[in-house]
Amino acid sequence: MRVFWFLLLTMAVVVAAVTLAVVGGGGSAVLQDVEPERLTDPLPANRPVGRADVEAMRLPMAVRGYRMTDVDEALGRLGAELAERDAHIAELESALAGAQATAVTGPDLFKRPGEAPAEDGPQGEDGER
Repeated sequence: MRVFWFLLLTMAVVVAAVTLAVVGGGGSAVLQDVEPERLTDPLPANRPVGRADVEAMRLPMAVRGYRMTDVDEALGRLGAELAERDAHIAELESALAGAQATAVTGPDLFKRPGEAPAEDGPQGEDGER
């Protein structure tokens, strides 16, 4: 019978403590809701993205990994930067190829003024190519 009264008294104390903690809570203010962690776009807007920028980028965690919208925004930005760089590289390569073609087919640098341009290639028996 003593065990019964001990358990009953212990249970009453626990219920009273929980009730006071939940209802009475003291004079402390209620905790405010914390805003979810969001990506603040650490990628620079005023210059091209560099390797250090990508390495320094940290995406905020969500319940099941990363937020899809944050990852999609970061990958979209990086994809746009890479496409812009690829277009610029292609433009520079075509300009270089044009400059090299002009240099190869350009005027003969070894001819003297007034001379006819030298013909290249082997000639046949009648002087024709």
